[in-house]
Amino acid sequence: MTRDLNGKNIVLGLTGGVACYKAAELCRALVKAGAQVQVVMTESATHFIGAVTMQALSGHTVYTDQWDPRIANNMAHIDLTRRADAVLVAPCSADFIRKLAHGACDDLLSTLCVARPRHVPLLVAPAMNVEMWENPATQRNVATLREDGISLLGPAAGDQACGETGLGRMLEPEDLLEELVASFQPKVLAGKRVLITAGPTYEPIDPVRGITNLSSGKMGYAVARAAREAGADVLLVSGPTTLPTPHGVRRIDVQSAREMYDAVMAAVPGQHIFVGVAAVADWRVANPSDQKVKKQEGGAPPELRFEQNPDILATVAATTGISGWPYCVGFAAESENLIDYGAAKREKKGVPLLVGNIGHHTFGQDENSIVLFDDSGHTVLPRAPKLALARQLVSEIAKRLEQRSLLT
Repeated sequence: MTRDLNGKNIVLGLTGGVACYKAAELCRALVKAGAQVQVVMTESATHFIGAVTMQALSGHTVYTDQWDPRIANNMAHIDLTRRADAVLVAPCSADFIRKLAHGACDDLLSTLCVARPRHVPLLVAPAMNVEMWENPATQRNVATLREDGISLLGPAAGDQACGETGLGRMLEPEDLLEELVASFQPKVLAGKRVLITAGPTYEPIDPVRGITNLSSGKMGYAVARAAREAGADVLLVSGPTTLPTPHGVRRIDVQSAREMYDAVMAAVPGQHIFVGVAAVADWRVANPSDQKVKKQEGGAPPELRFEQNPDILATVAATTGISGWPYCVGFAAESENLIDYGAAKREKKGVPLLVGNIGHHTFGQDENSIVLFDDSGHTVLPRAPKLALARQLVSEIAKRLEQRSLLT
């Protein structure tokens, strides 16, 4: 896990609900990500999880009472937020949403939220029964929270503790962690639609065998997450991987290069940015067998004929019209001579920006080193975690878009 919250002070508020059990795992994840976590609980929350548990997980005293004498000036509602970088209420009950919508201050957590400095963001993760969530009064209060600039994280749909199914589940701890981390990232791609390919492709030889490569998809998924953190609407077209979809990203699964080509070409109209990270097979088997090819003792191996796959990146680049969209970014995995081959490939593909790396140094790894190629030459981004590199890449793309807008 990357320590994306190093140096951040987070106030984690818990209100009454079964989802408090998830708050324990969330607190643990926040600490692992480098945050200092101050837990504040309502009296109702203590009926679902103990303050001792949250104190053990956070490493700090848990506060429940606005008159707590352990605060020297008896002003916990003031002191607990003055060093905070964000306040996250998870779970946030329907009743607490009501309190926030109307500025109620009848317990420590609600008073703390109202009294927090204006520069401290407030994020809430609703958790309640589906009927409570869909109740018109709740929806009116939710609309008020959005108008007031309070960020709502979720809820998700699914099975609920009461036995019913629908909207109202609190987001999972890993999703809330991603949302909180994203809240601190600059929104340099706000309003942009981004289409990304990731992972390997798989070209069948027969129903049980095929040709693929060692790409894990980690870099492409990192770019998708970074673009979403930067405020973009992200669509990810993915070859076969075992990676979870980044929170808030839409995903289309494909296998072969032709399937990826069809999915990309269907989705590319209306996109502002296309980033081709996938390691797409240049060739496919022209004569795949309908049945498993059997080994014959002493017999010759099967004769495979190959034909070229469509060039996804070059085709998308060729669709860029007068509008200049989508802005195309390609990836090139080489085994040697990266500087020469990368510059030549950018020219050949007709893209303004190409990202080069050494394939066998990056496939399956959590870190990478990349080289950015553009009209000005090349820039090396030193080895770092792939998510850190993805954020740098997104920043570079945003800078180039801004420069382009100034020239038009």
